[in-house]
Amino acid sequence: MGPGWRAASTVLVGGSVAVFVGLRRVALALPRPAAVRSRPSRDWRWLNLLVSFAHSVLAGLWALFSLWHSPELLSDIQDGYSVSGHLLVCFSSGYFIHDSLDIIFNHQSRSSWEYLVHHAMALSAFISLIITGRFLVAAVILLLVEVSNIFLTIRMLLKMSNVPSPALYEANKYINLVVYFAFRLAPQAYLTWYFLRYVEVQGQGAFLTVNLLLLDAMIIMYFSRLLRSDFFPSLQKGSAERDVDGEKFLID
Repeated sequence: MGPGWRAASTVLVGGSVAVFVGLRRVALALPRPAAVRSRPSRDWRWLNLLVSFAHSVLAGLWALFSLWHSPELLSDIQDGYSVSGHLLVCFSSGYFIHDSLDIIFNHQSRSSWEYLVHHAMALSAFISLIITGRFLVAAVILLLVEVSNIFLTIRMLLKMSNVPSPALYEANKYINLVVYFAFRLAPQAYLTWYFLRYVEVQGQGAFLTVNLLLLDAMIIMYFSRLLRSDFFPSLQKGSAERDVDGEKFLID
């Protein structure tokens, strides 16, 4: 990647940050459920989840389209390149920056520290991809996870709003589980296998492999939380006493 394209990428990332600032202002103007209005501590989490939902829909569908439109990219994960994939990485980088600042400026770092760690890992990896132009296909595959995040975010919004229809939550619970396997666990497992088998463990390859393995550990931890909460609630410990209105990650 030449310096001109890197400068353009910086502008694109900055533009993405501005887009999410605008989306948050739109979310502020939307009506909130009574259960959210009655608990001021839920306001930040509700707004943050709405912006996260918007990113998941846009980035998830974008990743699907990029791979559907250019399936040949899957045969060259290390050096394959597409303008669409590059733009997607810049777009999601802007979201990670905006979300990190949102957490920090609203004094939610303690309750959402796991998300800050996740964003730092994603941003450092994405910056390396933008600079070198390599492994962009791997980033697009990883961003398929946003399809799963659509239903995971719906799950959390339903819990916060105390939706009166349990059937809606139940339906989303099973859809969420299937999509979690298809768009989070499967792509992550494939990329982990690919990196361990084909990517040289040095330089950028070593850095991305370590990031990927750390992400594996985080995903397994969150999946176990999801299973305990939605399918094995008897295994939950102390959840009744825990106030998680400010928590961003899946806790209950």
